Amino acid sequence: MDIGDILLIIIKFAGAVVVFIFGMKLMSEGLQKVAGGKMRSIMGRMTNNPFRGIVTGAAVTAAIQSSTATTVMVVSFVNSGLLTLAGAIAVVMGANIGTTITSWIILLGMGGGAEKFVIPLIIFAIAAPFILMKGDKVKSISEFFVGFGTLLLGLQFLQDTMPDLIQNTAVLGVMHSCSGWGFWSILLFIAVGTILTVLIQASSAVMAITLVMTANGWISFDIAVAIIMGQNIGTTLTANIAASVANTAGKKAARAHFVFNMVGTILTLIVLYPELNLIAYLTELVSRHEASFDYLLLPVALVPLAITIFHTFFNVINTIILSFFIPLFIKVVDWMVPASSEEKEDEFRLRFISGGFTNTAELNIQAAQNEIESFSKRILRMFTFLPLLRTAKDDEDFYKTLARIEKYESISDRMEMEIAQFLTKTAAGDLSQEGSRRISSMLRIVDNLESIGDTIFQIAMTRKNKRDTAVHFDQGLNDNLSHMTQLVQHALDVMDHNLNNEYQHIDLEAAYDAERAINQYRDTLRTRHLDALKLGVYDFAVGNAYSSLYALYEKLGDYIINVSEAIDNSVKAAETLGENVPNID
Repeated sequence: MDIGDILLIIIKFAGAVVVFIFGMKLMSEGLQKVAGGKMRSIMGRMTNNPFRGIVTGAAVTAAIQSSTATTVMVVSFVNSGLLTLAGAIAVVMGANIGTTITSWIILLGMGGGAEKFVIPLIIFAIAAPFILMKGDKVKSISEFFVGFGTLLLGLQFLQDTMPDLIQNTAVLGVMHSCSGWGFWSILLFIAVGTILTVLIQASSAVMAITLVMTANGWISFDIAVAIIMGQNIGTTLTANIAASVANTAGKKAARAHFVFNMVGTILTLIVLYPELNLIAYLTELVSRHEASFDYLLLPVALVPLAITIFHTFFNVINTIILSFFIPLFIKVVDWMVPASSEEKEDEFRLRFISGGFTNTAELNIQAAQNEIESFSKRILRMFTFLPLLRTAKDDEDFYKTLARIEKYESISDRMEMEIAQFLTKTAAGDLSQEGSRRISSMLRIVDNLESIGDTIFQIAMTRKNKRDTAVHFDQGLNDNLSHMTQLVQHALDVMDHNLNNEYQHIDLEAAYDAERAINQYRDTLRTRHLDALKLGVYDFAVGNAYSSLYALYEKLGDYIINVSEAIDNSVKAAETLGENVPNID
C-alpha cells in the first residue's frame, strides 16, 4: 500500500464521516423544527425537582436527537434566569440518557440491508413537500427523513471505506501494541475518545466510528468502552463553548455537565472490569449465546451490541447514583466559577416564597407582600441602568449594560409568574373577604411591575436601534430626556415607598403628583417636538427616536401609578370591611 492508496482511504473515510454528520445534523434540525418550540417551552417551565428534570432532559434529547442542543438550551435558560442551577444539572443528567437513543439508531443502521431503502426514502422525503404542500411542518418532517436516510448512507460509507487491517500487519500491530498496556491503555483511549469528539464536534460520529471499528475487529471491547467514555467527556466542550459568552450562572451549568461526566467516568473506572463482564454476560444472554462473565470471551460479532448496551448502562446508572449528589455538584461548580458581587446581585432568586406554601393564608399573603417589595427593588435597580446606555464609552460598555437590562427583564417575567402562581394558589384556600381583595390587588401590582420591566427593556432596545442606525441627539434633546428620567425615577421612589409601608400609610397624593409631572412634561416635549419638525430642526429619524423615548417614559408613569392605585384599593377595601363589622360591645 503506497502513499496514494493511504491518502485515498483517508479522503474516503473523511467523506463518509462528513456524510454521516450531515445526515445527523439534518435529522436533528428537522426534529427540532417540528418539536423544538414545545421542547423549549417544557424546559422553560422546569422546576427544581430532580426527577422531573432528569425525565425532561432525557425526553427532550430523545425527541430532538441532540444532546448538544439540549445542553446549549440549558445554558441559555440558566443564563436568562429561567432555570435554576439545580434544575439545569438534572436536565443535563437526563440528556445523557436521551443521547443513548442515537447509539441504538446507529446500531440498527449497521444491521445491513439499509442501503436498499435509503435512496427511495430520500427521494420520497424530498418530493413530499411538493406533493402534499402542507406547509412548514411537512417540510421539517421531510428534512428529518432526508437526514435519517443520509445518516444511514453515511454509516454504510463508513463500513465500506473502513480498510481491512488484517492485510496491513504493521498498522494492526501498532493497534494491538497500544491495546496491550492494561489499565494504561484504557486511560490512553479515553483521551483518544475525548480528542476525537472535540475535533469532530459530533459524539454520534465518534460512536459510529467506534462501532464500525469493533465490527471489523480493529479494537477490543474494553478499548471501545474507553473511547465511548472519552466521547462522553469530549461532548461537554460544546456547552462550555456556548457558555464562554454567558454569565456566571450559564458557565456553572456548562461546568456541571463536564463535572458530571468526569465523575461518572471515574466511578465506572473503579468497577470497570466487573462491569465489562456483566455487560458481556447481558449481551450474550440477549443474543441467546452461551453466556459467561468474561468479556474477553465475547464474540467479535456481538461487540457492537455490547458497546451500545454499555453506553446505555453507563449513562443510566451514573445518573441514578449521581442524582442524589446534585447539591454537592452545585458546591463544586460554585468553587470552579466564583461569582462577582455584581453577578450575585443579578441572579434570579425568590427570598420569601421559595420556602414553600403554608396552610396559614395570612402568612402566605405576608410572604407574597415581602416578595413584591423585593420585586420593586429589582425594578428600581433595572431602571438605573438606562442612563448608562447613553453614557457608554464604547460598544462593549453599551452591550454589557444592555445584556444586564435584558437579564433583568427576563427575571421580572419569572418573578411575576412565580408570585402570581403563589397568590393564585393562596386564593384557592379558605380566605376572608379582605384576604381575597388583598390578593386581587397584589396580582394587579405584580402585573404592573412586570409591565414596568418590559417598558424599561423597550426603552433600552430603542436606544440600541438609535445606536445601530447612527442617530444622534443634540445636547438639548439629551437634557430633556434626562429630566424625564429624573421625573420617572421620583415616581418609582414614591411607588417603592408605598409598597414598603405595609399598605396602611400610602401617600397616594404624592404618587398622583409624580404622575401628573410626567404627563405635563410629556405634553411639553410633544408640543416642542411638533414645532421642531415643522421648522426642520432635526430630521425624521431623530424625531422618531426622540418621540418614541419620551412616550415610553410617560408609559412607565402610567404603570407606576397603577401600582399605587392597586395598593390604595386594597387599603380602602380593608377599611370598608372594617366599617361593616358589627359592634358587639
